[in-house]
Amino acid sequence: MKANIHPQWHHDTVVTCSCGNTFTTGSTLEAIQVDICSNCHPFFTGEMKFVDRQGRVDKFMAKVKQAQKRQDDVRKKVAKKQAAQAKSYKQILQEQKATVQQEQPNSPTDTKADDQSAAAAKTSPN
Repeated sequence: MKANIHPQWHHDTVVTCSCGNTFTTGSTLEAIQVDICSNCHPFFTGEMKFVDRQGRVDKFMAKVKQAQKRQDDVRKKVAKKQAAQAKSYKQILQEQKATVQQEQPNSPTDTKADDQSAAAAKTSPN
């Protein structure tokens, strides 16, 4: 073996758990901090314990809420668009008639021609 390439070995490394349990082991580190040990792990204790490191569950739940909000917004937009498109044929014709009337202002000669054609249509035997 080569000299001076291996890390320093500590025979009395203290392992401290977040539950307060401590024990001694050998390691290259002088002290070790752990979140779960055999004293508090659900497998060994038989209790159900929820462990959330770094807020992962909260982040996930926030993403789920955002996704649901976006889906609701999209559904509202689609429903609004469909409601706007759901017009009867009569409504569509009335809108087109109104736009045509706005585009073509009536002049006095147009009204006389319209009156004459209406009178001719009434007298025709069809």
